Order: sequence, then structure tokens, then C-alpha cells
Amino acid sequence: MNAEIIAIGTELLMGQVINTNASFLSRELSLLGIDVYHQVVVGDNPKRLLEVIQVAEQRSDLVILSGGLGPTKDDITKQVLADHLTKKLILDETTMEKIITFHENRKRTMTDNNRLQAMVIEGSTILKNKTGLAAGMFLKQKSKAFILLPGPPSELEPMFINEVKPLLMGESKEDIHLISRVLRFFDIGESQLAAELDDLIEHQQNPTLATYAGKHEVRLRITANGSTAVACFLLLDNMEAIIQQRIGSYFYGYGEDTRLVNVVADLLKEQKMTLTAAESLTGGAFQSSMTSISGASDYFKGGIVTYSNEIKTAVLGVSKEIIEKSGAVSAECAIEMAKNAQRMFGTNLAISFTGVAGPNRLENKEVGTVWIGIAVNGKAAFAKEYHLGKGRDNNREKSIMSGLDLIRRVLLNLPIQQKVFETINN
Repeated sequence: MNAEIIAIGTELLMGQVINTNASFLSRELSLLGIDVYHQVVVGDNPKRLLEVIQVAEQRSDLVILSGGLGPTKDDITKQVLADHLTKKLILDETTMEKIITFHENRKRTMTDNNRLQAMVIEGSTILKNKTGLAAGMFLKQKSKAFILLPGPPSELEPMFINEVKPLLMGESKEDIHLISRVLRFFDIGESQLAAELDDLIEHQQNPTLATYAGKHEVRLRITANGSTAVACFLLLDNMEAIIQQRIGSYFYGYGEDTRLVNVVADLLKEQKMTLTAAESLTGGAFQSSMTSISGASDYFKGGIVTYSNEIKTAVLGVSKEIIEKSGAVSAECAIEMAKNAQRMFGTNLAISFTGVAGPNRLENKEVGTVWIGIAVNGKAAFAKEYHLGKGRDNNREKSIMSGLDLIRRVLLNLPIQQKVFETINN
């Protein structure tokens, strides 16, 4: 089966709303073994919508339409498709009751146009909307299948998972399992990751591999198919073993929702380590990320923001000689910040951030120049230099991610390249 996704909404064409539904649907369909060959965006125009539906049904087995199921005049999707299929729109009583109850519970007056959300194409299977009001639909016309979904992602995604997915799995004529595993990597670009795995990607069959560049990281999806789930997991394990052997030091976790900060928090708890932070260019954002996790007090004891050089010396105790000789944006300053913060807070481990966030150069150093310092009990303190240089907010965000990854590597005894060591142990 191959599918086509049609997103309806003038706001999508104008760039006022990002079409995240298409990426979500494509990912989910691929897990079901359904190929998406075309994605189309069309405005709230009946004639143009009809044209794209006619083209889609000529080349695709499954046509999914998202958006245009609401109560306003520009919500035209089901009326256009119903007319095209020569079917009537009829009232779904269950949906209507839900709409009435919704307005009664909120003491709102229900206008006549709300009734449109309960109108469905005759002969369709109703898809329940647990997070909204408009009903979704699934219907077949000869060898073609159509699915109508609401536009808001908060309604579309649960409707697809809970209502559509079981229907599509029932449509499958083969007893085939498709199982995916998502691996997440940091400090390696998508092009480098693809180059390291070039032979695996070039000759992929089963499992298949796909790379996705996220914000400051890269994801790799491995998908296996087989007659049993056990067979799929064996294929995934074998492929992952090869990948881990090549680029395992960049790997930090699994799944779509895993965050690097959670991985670091878990490691700190497992190893019963405590952490503090001294921040300059990140302005407390690193500490905010650490304390965003429930139970952070078990491993994070507090920290300090020393944004100016005066506070670095007066409060944190960085020597004036280091500031005058090496500058605030230096390995020496980063190491001193980390060591002094560790003493102040009495932790096993400390991290420091100093650098040039932008937009202007500082101490004759380029925007995006960052030093991150690490001090750990029983080991030599060190700092590592980064060259980020993609705008102030990006530099701050990437610095935090880089700091988290540096802690991860220290806790797992993974190699750290281009670090500058202090000769005196903590």
C-alpha cells in the first residue's frame, strides 16, 4: 500500500502554521510498512482541493486529508470529498451529543455552525476525537481508501494512534511485524554519521536505516520487519551492535522523547555523584535545565552565575591574574571556575561555562568561542574549547548540550578529544 498526505489550510501555504502533521503521519505510516510517495498542501479552496484529490486517487492507494473539519465556512474538506464520491453528509448523533455537552458544561451558547463538526460522510467509519470535537472518518471507495483527520496536532496525533492505526493494521493482508528503534547521537553531524555508516545505508534491506537531523543532535531510526517480534528484535540488535562499534561514543539514548539532560541525571543518580555549575555565557540556563527534572536535589546541590569579570573574582574567587593574562574566555578561567565552584558547594563534580555568546566579539575572540571546564574528585581538572558561532541563542543552547555531553563522557569514562589539563589534582 502507498499513501498520499493532503494538508488543507491557507495558513499552511502562507507559512503562518508549520505542517508538523505531515512528518508525524509519514513516520507512523512507515512503521506500518506503508510508503508515502507524495505530500501536498492546498488552501481552503474547493476547486483546488478537488483537483489534488483527483490526482491523489489516481496514484495512491490511501489518501489522508488533514484539516478542514471545523465549524467555519473555510472548513471544506468533507463536503468536497463527499461531493466527489457522490455521497451525502449525515449527522453523527454521538458526536453531536458530545458537542452539546461540551457547550453546556462550559456555560457557552452553541451556535448553529457547530453542528457542522458532527456531519460525516455517509458509509464512513467514525474516528472518535478524544481531544477535540470534530469527528474523523475512514471510508473506502472501490480500491481506494480515504482518511479524514482534524488539523490540530493535539487532535490528529491521538486520533491516528488510537483510531486509525488499528484500522490500517487490520487492512494488512500479511502477518508481518514492523518494529523500529530510534538511536540518538550528540556531537556528530548528520553528514559525518551518514559517512560512518555509508555502506550500511547504501546496501540496506532489512533492517532499513534513516537519519534525521534534529536541533543540536542526530537521530537514527532502524526498522526491521519479520514474521515475529522476536525476529525483528534480533535484526535490530545485530544492526545496532555494528553501529555502536563504529560511533558508539556519540550515542546517548533511545526513543523520540529522550533528552540528554535526563540521561545525565540518571547517570549522576546511579553513580551517587553530586554536581554544581558556574556559568557565565549561559547565564543560569544550564542550572535551569538540571532542575527541570523532578528529584534534582538528589544530585544537583546548586550553582552560581558569574556573568561579569568582577563577580568571577569577587565571589567565585577566580584570580585577577588569570583574567588579566588569559582572559575570561580561556581554558585557565574555565578550569578555575569549575574548581572553585566545586569547593564552594562541596560536590563530586563541577562544570563551568565561559565564552562569547554574541552578537559581538569579546577579548578579540570570535562569536561562538566557548570553554567548558570540568572538575572531578580525584582527577585533574580540564577544559575543552568549542567553536559554535551560529547566533547568540544557538550558542547558549549548544553550550548547554555540549556541557551535558561532557559530563556524560566523564561519568562513562569515554574519550574526550582536545581537552586542556590542569596539572594539580583536585
